[in-house]
Amino acid sequence: MPSTTHATTDAPRIQWEEAGTAHSALWRSDSGWAAPTRVVVVDDTLTADAAYRLASSGTGMLWRGDFHNARQLLSALARRVERGQRMRDRDLTAAFRRHRTEALRRAHLLGLLLVPLDTDLRIPLRRAPNVRQACLEVYGPKAPASVVSLREVMGVIGAHEWRTKGVEIEALGARIHPHYGVFSPVRGEYLDLVASAPLPGTGLAFDIGAGTGVLSAILAQRGVSRIVATDQDARALVCARENIAALGFSSSVDVVEADLFPAGRADLVVCNPPWIPAAATTSTDFAVYDPNSRMLRGFLAGLADHLEPNGEGWLILSDIAERLGLRSRAELLDLIEDAGLAVVARLDTRPKHPRASDPTDPLHAARAAEVTSLWRLKIAA
Repeated sequence: MPSTTHATTDAPRIQWEEAGTAHSALWRSDSGWAAPTRVVVVDDTLTADAAYRLASSGTGMLWRGDFHNARQLLSALARRVERGQRMRDRDLTAAFRRHRTEALRRAHLLGLLLVPLDTDLRIPLRRAPNVRQACLEVYGPKAPASVVSLREVMGVIGAHEWRTKGVEIEALGARIHPHYGVFSPVRGEYLDLVASAPLPGTGLAFDIGAGTGVLSAILAQRGVSRIVATDQDARALVCARENIAALGFSSSVDVVEADLFPAGRADLVVCNPPWIPAAATTSTDFAVYDPNSRMLRGFLAGLADHLEPNGEGWLILSDIAERLGLRSRAELLDLIEDAGLAVVARLDTRPKHPRASDPTDPLHAARAAEVTSLWRLKIAA
């Protein structure tokens, strides 16, 4: 697992030699990768095969050529990394483990093509785009000269574009604007469940792990008079507050920092935890992977203490973990029962995302059969 780094004065530095002179700069890695210990300076003369050999040896490649050529090299390097990775495992659990291992290796190798960032958060390369605003949103205004992987820069640019244009939410009739590192609500099927499930009341609701604030916005639009949305991630808190304000729901939604529950009891407590109980390998994985089902277990274990007597807890959960052999339905039901809860009803929907219909995906059998559910839970009698 990569070590976590931050863009501060005590952050790791990257070292290299150029034109016979030793150089160093701040190492930026929002995903938490350690700085490569060996770095060579490269340019447009570097071939994709040579880049693959360098990456396979763990060597960082600091780019000094044309930015567009660097992007093309990254794509060519990705094709070489992916060769032979589509082996099929009959066992879906083995397929998932292979998929995660290959994804980690791919991220590590592609992360070794590096670009400089100057003190104004600009890339001093030919034909480089203006990434200042995108980098400000992720790294903040303190900007010593630094080096970052090109793959991360492309992710930062993509996140800025999503943040600018937003994601259309049919259940809201409006757009949600996700920030970098905050889970984007592109899968609308689970949002439709929240928009259509019968409300147990319209007084107070808790939205646990609010992310972009999309579920709080849907509840507010449905007439819930007060909502407390919680998250412990700083970026998610900023993102949720901005979305709630832009949608005009600030008077009914409070976004607060908390690990799971706020104080008190509510008529409705909603939670959409990460669906896959597996280790997160980078800082941006926690929206998808829930190590040892920590958030799921915490939500269920604490729900009864935060529900009004006739209130409901809504658990939004895909059965993808069951189909991958990572958690059984019996284990989930045991967690519900052990928490002193009972199932009122379950609303189901099928996935609409492209991977569900992609037969080349190594996890296609699980994704094609996946069901996403809203579990309506109450305090057991």
